[in-house]
Amino acid sequence: MFPKNIHLKIFIFILLSTTIFIAQQKPLPVDTLRYKKNPLYDRNIDLYKTYKARQVDIVMFGNSLTQGASWSDLLGRNNVVGMGITSDVLRGYLNRLNYVIRYRPKIVFIMGGINDIYNWTPVEEIFPIYVKIIEQLKAKNIIPVIQSTTYAAKNYAKDWGGTPESNAGRNREADKLNKMLSDYAKKNNIDYVDIISLLSRGGYLKDELTWDGVHFNAEAYRIWVREIEKVLLKYKL
Repeated sequence: MFPKNIHLKIFIFILLSTTIFIAQQKPLPVDTLRYKKNPLYDRNIDLYKTYKARQVDIVMFGNSLTQGASWSDLLGRNNVVGMGITSDVLRGYLNRLNYVIRYRPKIVFIMGGINDIYNWTPVEEIFPIYVKIIEQLKAKNIIPVIQSTTYAAKNYAKDWGGTPESNAGRNREADKLNKMLSDYAKKNNIDYVDIISLLSRGGYLKDELTWDGVHFNAEAYRIWVREIEKVLLKYKL
């Protein structure tokens, strides 16, 4: 004989398992203030407030990919500042844009969107925020440079339930956003750096260019820097 409550336990287990499965398959409601829940966000903002105000020519504006290396060392320059925050989303970028403008840069390279996509924010909501950032930079006579949103590798996050199919789906969303950004850049005479075309193969980030499936290794940064230097040469910076 089974214990009297065994059927109830089985039912609860099936219910919980089904709920978790459905949650993994369906987009979560968009949290427009998600950046506020990132503990690294306020930590970096506090540092921004502490830094001495100065003028620099170049700002690298982005997420963990931007934060992942020293841009003064990569470019061999002292007139560049990296302003990346790990896990940041576009609304977070917009909220901290005043700290970018405070440097009075001549040019700002923007890379973002992948964290928004992995938070299931529709690209139709990401794109207008991107445009706001660009327009605010232009209003301050700062040159904005759009850089393509990046991909995940095929087996990214496999230990946490990620699959090639789910990563491909997110990468297709990145493609949609990149098409919108490249069309906008062309229409408005803005430079667009298609870095992902150099870093991807078959719709995924190349395995040999990442150490964890999404973040760049040294070779990826070498490729990225070469594209940035082309733009700087164009503007004689």
